[in-house]
Amino acid sequence: MADLQRQTMGVGARAGAAAAVDQGLRAYMLKVYNYMASGIAITGLVAYLAFTMAFVQTPVGLQYTELGATLYGSPLKWVIMLAPLGMVFFLSARIQKMSASGAQMAFWIFAGLMGLSLASIFAVYFTPAIRLPGCSSSPRRPSVA
Repeated sequence: MADLQRQTMGVGARAGAAAAVDQGLRAYMLKVYNYMASGIAITGLVAYLAFTMAFVQTPVGLQYTELGATLYGSPLKWVIMLAPLGMVFFLSARIQKMSASGAQMAFWIFAGLMGLSLASIFAVYFTPAIRLPGCSSSPRRPSVA
């Protein structure tokens, strides 16, 4: 009978410890998910802002603004398109040596670079799926105004 009570108490104590671990893990993962959602929001916001500042809809179709011609109509477009890849290489080489705040800052920079890079995709695939209010959905490539 004493063995049965010891086994029952042991299971209850382990369940309490497991519940505490589960709560801690849940809080940690919630924090991670919030960082990821914030990164996606930054990427989307930067992509939208870069697209609206770099392109203008005309009766002829989508055309570059001065900023758009500089960013996406010159050789600088390759830097913008490949910057996220370079950031991935940088992060993979340095992540073990970075502080937590440094890694977080690198993540925010990466999210912004991804948004800047994705803005050019909006221009190439300007469809109703990526439609902005007041713009036509013609898939024409932008031309310099």
